[in-house]
Amino acid sequence: QVQLVESGGGLVQPGGSLRLSCAASGTIFIYDMGWYRQAPGKQRELVAAITSGGSTNYADSVKGRFTISRDNAKNTVYLQMNSLKPEDTAVYYCNARKTNYGWDYWGQGTQVTVSS
Repeated sequence: QVQLVESGGGLVQPGGSLRLSCAASGTIFIYDMGWYRQAPGKQRELVAAITSGGSTNYADSVKGRFTISRDNAKNTVYLQMNSLKPEDTAVYYCNARKTNYGWDYWGQGTQVTVSS
C-alpha cells in the first residue's frame, strides 16, 4: 500500500502558474500515476497521467498548458500548470494505480483556485 500527499495548491490569478507535487510513502516506479480534478458539482476527471514507463497523456482542455512528470528516486509526481484559467479551479487529486494487481490509491486532494 502507498499513501499519497498532494501539495502546492493555492490561489492564483488567470494566466499564472502553479506546480503541484504528490509525495508517496513508498516506491512509485511500478505504478502508473495520474492527476485528477473535481470541480464543485462536477464529476472527477483525468487531467494528466504518466505510466510507469514514462508515457504521458493529457485531457484536451490542458494540452499545451500542463506537464506531468515523475521522479522515481524521490517517489514524487509533479504537475506543472501554466496559463491557468478560471475553469481550472478544482480540487486536484493524485492517483497511483497498478491495474492488473487491482491497486488503486488516492491522495486527499489540494485546492487550486484561479481567480482575479
